[in-house]
Amino acid sequence: MILVGCDFSSSPTRRKPIVLALGTLHGDRVQLTRVESLDSLDAFAAWLAEPRDWIGGFDFPFGLPRELVEHLGWPTGWRECIRHYAGLSRAEIRDTFAAYCAARPVGNKFAHRRFDRQAGSSPSMKWVNPPVAYMLHAALPLLLAAGVHIPGLHDGDPRRVALEAYPGLLARELVGRRSYKSDDKAKQTPDRLIARKDLLHALEQGHTRLGLRLKASPAQHDALIGDASGDRLDAVLCLVQAAWAARHGAPRYGLPEDIDPLEGWIVSA
Repeated sequence: MILVGCDFSSSPTRRKPIVLALGTLHGDRVQLTRVESLDSLDAFAAWLAEPRDWIGGFDFPFGLPRELVEHLGWPTGWRECIRHYAGLSRAEIRDTFAAYCAARPVGNKFAHRRFDRQAGSSPSMKWVNPPVAYMLHAALPLLLAAGVHIPGLHDGDPRRVALEAYPGLLARELVGRRSYKSDDKAKQTPDRLIARKDLLHALEQGHTRLGLRLKASPAQHDALIGDASGDRLDAVLCLVQAAWAARHGAPRYGLPEDIDPLEGWIVSA
């Protein structure tokens, strides 16, 4: 069984690709085998559709807040909601969500999924900094088209299991609120480099509640630390979350029994 961690970009390029960390699980050890880069959504769709067995943790939202969906009068069935959402343009999404936020009081502009605050994740309707609403818009239709299985949300091919992951959840457990990455070269500081080193060391030592240790080669170790954008490290954090889900196994993969079938859940949250 292949394990996958995915750091996603809604507009991938060669300079800012979708990054996949692939590995295997042996006892409590997560072995990183390789890191792949995909520079287009078409390449990502083709990867998803390949006939092989995997369990993956993907760093993008798998659902919208129920409060938002009901307010807008959109379908409340997950599959129907995603198909409706996929039919909108990014401009329509931005304008719809901006109007929703404008009508709400200061301090409570965004609607949240039930677990957002406990996971520390951005609301899935947020269209800037980070644009997770566009990530959902780009990625979820591809998961549906590929026929993958999404526990708690959509029955698909049980050999290809996709779970929502969030690297920030695990990173905060390892290095607190310290920043370890930036796409802005001016902000790729020695302090962030040290934070990446500390984060990776903690992962390798198994200093998380997940009870797993990362195993990487010296070359992989250097590449993870050397990527100042943090994309490779984020993919590896998602890989470890996917390994935790694999240990729990079907049918829930560690997800709670009472997840909202519209909103979903972040694995290990």
